[in-house]
Amino acid sequence: MARAAPVTSPTPRPAPSADRSEAVLSRLQLLVTRKLDGLLQGDYAGLLPGPGSEAGESREYRPGDDVRRMDWPVTARTTTPHVRRTVADRELETWLALDLSASLDFGTGQWLKREVVVAAAAAITHLTVRGGNRIGAVIGTGGGATAPTRRWRGGPPPPGPGVLTRLPARSGRKEAQGLLRAVAGTAIQPGRGDLGALVEMLNRPPRRRGVAVVVSDFLAPAEQWSRPMRKLRVRHDVLAIEVVDPRELELPDVGVLPVVDPESGELHEVQTADPRLRRRYAEAAAAQRATISAALRGAGAAHLRLRTDRDWLLDMVRFVAAQRHARTRGTTR
Repeated sequence: MARAAPVTSPTPRPAPSADRSEAVLSRLQLLVTRKLDGLLQGDYAGLLPGPGSEAGESREYRPGDDVRRMDWPVTARTTTPHVRRTVADRELETWLALDLSASLDFGTGQWLKREVVVAAAAAITHLTVRGGNRIGAVIGTGGGATAPTRRWRGGPPPPGPGVLTRLPARSGRKEAQGLLRAVAGTAIQPGRGDLGALVEMLNRPPRRRGVAVVVSDFLAPAEQWSRPMRKLRVRHDVLAIEVVDPRELELPDVGVLPVVDPESGELHEVQTADPRLRRRYAEAAAAQRATISAALRGAGAAHLRLRTDRDWLLDMVRFVAAQRHARTRGTTR
């Protein structure tokens, strides 16, 4: 299914100014802090809380619990099956793979898809940066060229077509704010991106077990990124955040609509007054999203969908709360 966007020039869109980026990030930080701290209380609040390795207290066995965590001494004393809960490691390393290819520079709702990517990165950073945890990122802005690792404390990475940039993992809120400024200041470049290469950057070099978060619209063919995602899941807890605009799901009846593929520059004129065309478009979009969901499920990744026309932060809060509830019930997904 082709990417559809309003007609735009194929030239790169400049990065937001430093003052505007700082103002947006300050507003996002306030919004994220108020809502997440208000609704997700807890000392160690992870997006995907893992089982950990340190022994904790026991509780009664529930259907779905991992039998490998059976607490046999307590079970023998009480004659009731118990499992041993474990405490997650305190120092967590989280890596973000942020897709800022040309197809993300589009939006017909309250936000551009690009803005939702930056907002999701801000929320994830807020949830994971405390307690000495480290957070890093890889950013894709186009084709397949790879830039060397850069220090991001002083500002955003230099723009360039087809650049994959790695921002090293560091701890501390000041360092996390520098990472977010680098993400917000990254210019989107024309050209088709390689989501598989972006995800593969999280697999090399191998790192200790942690959390990997991939934020993209996943419009690239599933065969391009599904294998790297499965490989990533072997060592890490993986969260896939899919960013969707409502016009990618259905077309409005607005007559002749000129649309352009932002990654290839190919232009089309679409007669949206044709109900059969709108129906075929909706069916193709639903099939595409089903394929994405199946590929992510097959890779073992948790899947969160954020829309540009909805309260993305509320959707994220509900997702984190559901993950915590599932974990306490003995299930992970």
